[in-house]
Amino acid sequence: MEDKRILYVSSEVVPYLAENEVSLMSYDVPKMINDQGGQIRIFMPRYGNINERRHQLHEVIRLSGMNLVVNDLDMPLIIKVASIPKERIQVYFIDNDEYFKRKATFSDEDGVLYPDNDERAIFFAKGVVETVKKLNWVPDIIHVHGWMASLLPIYMKHYYKDEALFSETKIVTSVYGQSFDGNLDNEMIKKVEFDNIPHEAVEELETPNYENLIKAAVKHSDAVVIASENVSSSLTKFIESSGKPFLPFATKEKFTEAYTNFYKSMLS
Repeated sequence: MEDKRILYVSSEVVPYLAENEVSLMSYDVPKMINDQGGQIRIFMPRYGNINERRHQLHEVIRLSGMNLVVNDLDMPLIIKVASIPKERIQVYFIDNDEYFKRKATFSDEDGVLYPDNDERAIFFAKGVVETVKKLNWVPDIIHVHGWMASLLPIYMKHYYKDEALFSETKIVTSVYGQSFDGNLDNEMIKKVEFDNIPHEAVEELETPNYENLIKAAVKHSDAVVIASENVSSSLTKFIESSGKPFLPFATKEKFTEAYTNFYKSMLS
């Protein structure tokens, strides 16, 4: 994978957030590619429960300052950056006071999902792409992890479809076991359609639950990784019948070889 450029876009990454399937994979896979001489960048949201001082986050003034429109509202984009200790891996954080200041990731202290999680996901997807454009860094592959990043494939295939920078970029989505119950805001599909994304492209979002978000992401990806043993049978069937190349679940012992070969098959 030497000199191949892979952009990892994730809901959660260790060591910045607690360990779970998504956050661990979002560290292990980039580290593996980095060790093989690949060029990688990681993007994640800057949630308020990330300790900026301990992890030495700092704002990148030249990348911050633009406004992103979410559902007809201007939202300022702040970009912060940090390095994972000992790994020489840069992590970029998408920040906005309105969306990411609160001291938790997806839900309040009672476990209730934040009502604006849909808008946070839209902001995150746009923020990643706009920042990569400013960096003028062309990824061979964009690899998406976690539901907060699940709108990125949709926006790449519609909202950013005419961006020459990404004309050769392939999108991979990793699918994990269900990570939230219930639905996001019922108006979510209208907010996505506000960005001139056709209704039929995102009809799954009429019921914006976890599985439908992932189905919409899979539909707009070039390939799929089953990253968990706990993926529901209905989601697994959807992936198998999608006609997309997919990598079945690989154990920790086998994942280096499996992922490397999968990436290579996409780039050949």
